[in-house]
Amino acid sequence: MRQIPVATSTATVMVAQSPEPKIRDRRTGEIATDAETGATLMTVNVMFALNGDVEILSVTVPETGVSGELTMGTPVALTGLIARPWENEFNGQKRHGIAFRAVAVTSLAADMSKSKAA
Repeated sequence: MRQIPVATSTATVMVAQSPEPKIRDRRTGEIATDAETGATLMTVNVMFALNGDVEILSVTVPETGVSGELTMGTPVALTGLIARPWENEFNGQKRHGIAFRAVAVTSLAADMSKSKAA
């Protein structure tokens, strides 16, 4: 499947909704896990602002890659962010979109408080 790297160095990224376990099957409540590592997958909604445009992205991250206090408004860094186009058909309806995945999401709040103190 095609993966597109997403550059984040010039973007402002902040938590829009705290991390929650990614649900694999809504009917059973089964939690999604990484196929290679077995790690629980988390979903973090972030505000991604670049060149005056703002989007809310839902990013999948392994639980081990979630670090720092990630509450609404916390500035974060997204390590290894990729976009993956997808398409499927369900009950005769074609759907498509872009899924986002990162290796890690890290709070920058501690870094910002250090720079203000300096």
